[in-house]
Amino acid sequence: MTCPLCAEDGGALVWRGERLRVIRAQEAGFPAFYRVVWNAHVAEFSDLAAADRAHCMEAVTLVEQALRQHLSPTKVNIAALGNMVPHLHWHVIARFDWDSHFPAPVWATAQRPSPAAQEAAVRALLPALEAQLQSQLAQWAAR
Repeated sequence: MTCPLCAEDGGALVWRGERLRVIRAQEAGFPAFYRVVWNAHVAEFSDLAAADRAHCMEAVTLVEQALRQHLSPTKVNIAALGNMVPHLHWHVIARFDWDSHFPAPVWATAQRPSPAAQEAAVRALLPALEAQLQSQLAQWAAR
């Protein structure tokens, strides 16, 4: 069985480093849904050495900070499930009190229709967010 996160990026590639990559997922209703994906195939966070765990979580933190700085979301959700794709990846999702599922998880049933205008406004901010994130991740990885 081929792992989809080994075979391809898993979304729109924002940045790739030696050990991990950051992608923007194509999740309807959630324009600022990112994933930090470990490049090597491992199933669980505890499969990583301590230094790699710290490296991974620093990347997750940088993505969260960029979302907060550029989008001012109501909340940022961070999750590592892997039930469908057992390849280590973290979901980092900007949530807004107007989104179709809020306050429920993004995987729950929608509570209201998706607000197209607000989603479009968030999408318009993503190029600047991703440019800053690319720069920060490159500087961080070069240390």
